[in-house]
Amino acid sequence: MNKRARILIVDDDPTNISVLEKTLCEEYEVCIAENGYDALRLTKELHPDLILLDIMMPDLDGFDVCRIIKAEETFADIPIIFLTALDTIADELMGLKLGGLDYLTRPIDLDLLKLRVRNHMALKERNNLIKEQRDQLAQQKHELDAALALVKQLEGIIPICMHCKKIRDDKQSWHQLEQYISDHSEAKFSHGICPACAEERMAEIRSMATT
Repeated sequence: MNKRARILIVDDDPTNISVLEKTLCEEYEVCIAENGYDALRLTKELHPDLILLDIMMPDLDGFDVCRIIKAEETFADIPIIFLTALDTIADELMGLKLGGLDYLTRPIDLDLLKLRVRNHMALKERNNLIKEQRDQLAQQKHELDAALALVKQLEGIIPICMHCKKIRDDKQSWHQLEQYISDHSEAKFSHGICPACAEERMAEIRSMATT
């Protein structure tokens, strides 16, 4: 059975809390905070999936609670819906600027609230799934890159002929040194001639010219 999403209701009015809890408890796990400090404590302890946040509370109001939560990277992605009697555009703008995802004014239409909560929870679940898939892909890429780097390295003892300098592979076949390195690493070759070989080659040419 799927685990029910957890909603934190933050309000200092017992009547508001009772109405919200009854509205949501059948579909979600509901937790209660009656002031801003308890809201911060429970956010850290429970990491709720969504917060319904009143604004007008003593000591620490909803705006401050939202500001503190959004400043913490661990909790910044928790959606916050303001539920408040403050109905001015300025207050709504403030709530949204602080990181609130939605802003509903009282009296709250409970059917509308349930739809808003359901929609925001569905959006959060999709975002969590995308993040999880992205993290898995990043981990798989990291593991693949590490595996490829290991495969491309020449390790251990390599049997090499002391005369022709060919290398024997694990199938007992012999290969030219250049070909073996190309097959087992990302090394590229540029061809030149060392001074000793150049002198030897010139001697051969001079000898051929005098015969």
